[in-house]
Formats: sequence, structure tokens, C-alpha cells
Amino acid sequence: MSETALARALITRPTLYIFANAAHILSIGVLAGSIILLDLRILGLFREPRLSVLGPFLARSAMVGVVFSIVTGFIIFSVDAVEYAANPAFLTKLGLLVAGIANALALHASPGWRVALDSNEAPVPTRIGAALSILIWISAIVAGRWIGFI
Repeated sequence: MSETALARALITRPTLYIFANAAHILSIGVLAGSIILLDLRILGLFREPRLSVLGPFLARSAMVGVVFSIVTGFIIFSVDAVEYAANPAFLTKLGLLVAGIANALALHASPGWRVALDSNEAPVPTRIGAALSILIWISAIVAGRWIGFI
């Protein structure tokens, strides 16, 4: 993969790599900021604004963050795919990314999500999913930082 035109451009023009890395960090910020605020709201940390107003907006924002973090992550991965693919922290991060996305999809497909939007109060299983979400996404960020130390 390191032989693609994109990888060569990032390797031969370090400024491009810096911008790709910065874009990845910004997209993770959008993802984590959105999803953690949504999860804290589901957990009842604050009561306003109503979940029916805040929830869909933050869920869409988190989705944008996920998409951009995957795209920018793939760009960074292309620079040294073989090394990244062998890195346990990278593999852990990928597993957590999949788990976070699966948890979000399950949460939003559950009847509890609709109840939470309609009543402004999340049922216990939905709260458990929100707590799990916070744990997964923070763990994914930690695993991502860990990549450079292995």
C-alpha cells in the first residue's frame, strides 16, 4: 500500500502528512465530542436541551466524525500499511472502532432510543449502551495514541 500515489505524496511531502494527521485528529474530536455529549445526555447528566432536539443532531455529527476519521485514518495508514497492520495497538483501535460503531447502530435501532427521544428519559438498557459507548470511544482514542509507542 505504501507504493500508492497517495502514500508516495505523503512520504515525499511531509506537510501533506501533517495536514492528514491534523484532519484525523480534528475528525476524532468531532466524533468524540459529539458522541460523549450525547451519551452524557442519555445518562441524564443534564436535562436540557431535550433529547429529541439534541440527539439527532449529535448522532449525525458523530457519524460525520466517524466517516472523516476513517477516511483520514486510511490516508495515514497508507504511508506504512505493513507496520500498522502488525501493530497491536492499531489492531485494538480498529476493533474498538468496530465495537463503537456497532454499539451506536444497536443503540439507535433499539426501542429505547425512540422512548428516550419521545419522553426525554432514557430507559436503563439505553443508559447502559451510552455508558458502554463512552468507555469504547475513550478506549479507542487511548489505543490510537498507543500506536506510536509500540
